[in-house]
Amino acid sequence: MAKNVKLLLLVPALWTSIFDIILTVIHQSKEYWDGDLTKANEGNPIGALLMKNHVSGLFVISGLWIIAIGILGYFLPRQASKIFLLFCVIAHSFGASTWLSTRYGFWYVITFILFNSILYCVVDNITHRQKV
Repeated sequence: MAKNVKLLLLVPALWTSIFDIILTVIHQSKEYWDGDLTKANEGNPIGALLMKNHVSGLFVISGLWIIAIGILGYFLPRQASKIFLLFCVIAHSFGASTWLSTRYGFWYVITFILFNSILYCVVDNITHRQKV
């Protein structure tokens, strides 16, 4: 049971990260996907650097980051894991909000952040009842 609980703790951070990555992918310009790497649009300087070197850079950094979230979130001690995973939720909520606010508006951002906050708290409450 403890393994399932630890996996459940990963859900909010992975969801938020993947949502942010999807928004980043779908909102790159046609010119970028056609090979003009100077058109890369990414706020994370590491991601931006990789994207400006190859079209697959976004996928490489995203894949590595998702793996890092899984490994660190699973193997860190409980309190450190919760802090790290909450950081991921907050950071990727911010990252996704930059896409959402400029393209869809304020209420999409607020709804997204509210959803992520509720999801984190629900998972935390479930896992708190079942000690890892």
